[in-house]
Amino acid sequence: MSACVPTRATNPTRNEPSHQSPTPPPTRPRRFRLAGADVSASIAVFLIALPLSLGIALATGAPLQAGLVAAAVGGLVAGRLGGSPLQVSGPAAGLTVVTADLIQRYGWRTTCAITVLAGLTQLGLGCLRVARTALAVSPAIVHGMLAGIGVTIAVAQLHIVLGGTPQSSVPDNLRALPAQLADLHPAALSVSALTLALLLLWPRIPGRAGRLLRKVPAALIAVAGATAAASLTGLRLPKVDLPSWSSHALAGLPEGPVLGIVAAVLTTTLVCSVQSLLGAVAADKLVAGRPGLPAHVGRSDLHRELLGQGAANIVSGGLGGLPVAGVAVRTSANVHSGAVSRNSTMLHGVLVVVAALLMVPILELIPLASLAALVMAVGIQMVSLHHIRTVTRHREALVYAVTTAGVVFLGVLEGVTLGIAVAVAVSLHRLARTHITHDEKEGVHHVHVRGQLTFLAVPRLSRALHLVPQGTPAVVELDGSFMDHAAYETLQDWQNAHTARGGSVELTGRRAGLRIAEPGVPTTVHNEPGSAEPAAPTGCRCSPWTPWRNHQCEQPHLPPTPGARPDGPGGEVGAGAPRHAHGPRGHELARGISAFQRNTAPLVRGELARLAREGQRPSQLFLTCADSRLVTSMITSSGPGDLFVVRNVGNLVPPLAGAERSSQPGEENGDDSVAAAIEYALDVLKVRSITVCGHSGCGAMQALLTCEPGGARTPLKRWLRHGLPSLEHMADDSRPSPRLAGRAPADAVEQLCLTNVVQQLEHLRAHESVSRALRKGEVELHGMYFHVGEAQAYLLTEAEGDQVFDRVRAADLSA
Repeated sequence: MSACVPTRATNPTRNEPSHQSPTPPPTRPRRFRLAGADVSASIAVFLIALPLSLGIALATGAPLQAGLVAAAVGGLVAGRLGGSPLQVSGPAAGLTVVTADLIQRYGWRTTCAITVLAGLTQLGLGCLRVARTALAVSPAIVHGMLAGIGVTIAVAQLHIVLGGTPQSSVPDNLRALPAQLADLHPAALSVSALTLALLLLWPRIPGRAGRLLRKVPAALIAVAGATAAASLTGLRLPKVDLPSWSSHALAGLPEGPVLGIVAAVLTTTLVCSVQSLLGAVAADKLVAGRPGLPAHVGRSDLHRELLGQGAANIVSGGLGGLPVAGVAVRTSANVHSGAVSRNSTMLHGVLVVVAALLMVPILELIPLASLAALVMAVGIQMVSLHHIRTVTRHREALVYAVTTAGVVFLGVLEGVTLGIAVAVAVSLHRLARTHITHDEKEGVHHVHVRGQLTFLAVPRLSRALHLVPQGTPAVVELDGSFMDHAAYETLQDWQNAHTARGGSVELTGRRAGLRIAEPGVPTTVHNEPGSAEPAAPTGCRCSPWTPWRNHQCEQPHLPPTPGARPDGPGGEVGAGAPRHAHGPRGHELARGISAFQRNTAPLVRGELARLAREGQRPSQLFLTCADSRLVTSMITSSGPGDLFVVRNVGNLVPPLAGAERSSQPGEENGDDSVAAAIEYALDVLKVRSITVCGHSGCGAMQALLTCEPGGARTPLKRWLRHGLPSLEHMADDSRPSPRLAGRAPADAVEQLCLTNVVQQLEHLRAHESVSRALRKGEVELHGMYFHVGEAQAYLLTEAEGDQVFDRVRAADLSA
């Protein structure tokens, strides 16, 4: 079994054209396979979609069959063509208000035509690949739009729940509510109350029986229970009326004012597209949080999703169905029910078609009051307290409130337009509102800047800076995340002028380092305008991988202490050696920690907090040498939580006890730390890959080559005995010698470094945890070699028994 997975083909005899791919060999057509998980998930989604589709059609005032048409088309067309494999589309509650308004204004046939035109518009937007632009809309606007639609739905359906008829707008419904409360219909109210009670209590059934019963959707139980109660008690209530499909109304030519039709098309396109794209993003999050999902279920293709939704709206509108969009409730049920492909979505559409054709007598038993109660509950849930808390925490409550009120009292398009206008105004206000204060404490002048520094704040900044007398110490506190060029130049010019006149300047801030500008001391530029700090006086801003001795954030050489030699104690560290701004060389660790807390910690604190909550989930066990020049995170471009790193002298994997060559009979292996790390990584952390990484100029390999037999058995010698098999491997002429692609090893040390990586991979296979994982196909082994002087990484490939360490080039990254 190969020790590594090759990154690219290494057969030099194979010639492949660089710009044309060869004609693939003929393959047998793939057989359609339907997973059992998709079947069960489709049934769960169907049981939710059936009552909701009828309820949404009832709420819009459309023919009830239109909801079934939209559900079937959403499952079959959007499910097959869309870019989100597990998102379920159909008639959505978010489109209820828009569709109800269109039906009232233009009639049903024109509404269907508007749905078709909206689908064509979505196809055009999908071809222009502007799908991700919809995600630029502020979440406060989207949540406010959905909340406004939810309020409108709930208020309208409340009249049906009470036994009456809803009015055309929220103000009219509110004005008619007292009269409706005075004229209650007990039968409708009792059926609605039973529906709501079942919706609320069914998910809360405790115990093992509750876990089993909760697999049946609460919406189905609520409607079925209310229908059964109404039938058994003989209540006389308006019920679902599904006319013959032969009389089903299809789309007609749009009739009405052109501008009104255009506005209706744009509104429908906006709501359908935004809801579907946000639903696809939410589906990705649900999928990412589900363990054991097959690898072929990738992230959503938003451009394809927009095209699929456009095609579905064209078909649904043409067949006399409601507008189609991604539906969060059904998508969540699909993912949580274990769906593994888009087949579950499509099969749910097939089940809706079967129900619409064969279950008409059963569907016509459902009371309209029960459907109204179901849709009212959905509308109430659209006003999410979680969303309200989120927008309040981000200081966007005003945008949310204006959008919600606009949708409720004016309409969806008008409310969204108002929300966008308020969001832009709030952003401009925040950008222009900058608090700049000046005060003096114990002879030090403090200038505090809170907010974004733009050209609009330059006059106030200049006035505050000129309140600082010449020749005095000053501290400028920058508490913001952006500074434009005008503010940058103003602050830099003042700082240079102030220090030239004998003053000192210290810049502080959330992300700024501390740097004191001494009188007459030039400053070094480390960053550019556009960041939160100006360049001149920001302190240590060297890259995190820069060695301490090479930091360029230095002060000029200080004069030596009287009586001391220039290169001795009390003088300079050495001829030409830089002196760090924060103190003598003995404090590099403290300086490094300080720089991390200032510059890096604010950037990674959120990610580290997430890792602290969730625990570590590394995908790689990375076993490498303890050499100080090997910075694993740098050469692998990895971050916190990516690598489970084990470092030791010589990147050695000690053989298991009893297999060690140099041990005496009965003597146990003297080191279990590496074996413990391997066992923990595989059995607890469930890593999928193990990499052994050697490097050029390894001191351990040099010691193995030069070590004389005998002598005192020091701890280092006892440890290096685990590398003796690598020496024997290299000396064995019958075994192939690992080599670098393109050149021979530079010397015996490099040859031993390469051989040692291969040998340690063999030791790894002998470990019980590794061999068990290899047999199950749960882990891969990789060999890696890093040439320090070239800053070049090599990966081990094995082809036809030849072990070659090949370069990792940029071309390999796209493969």
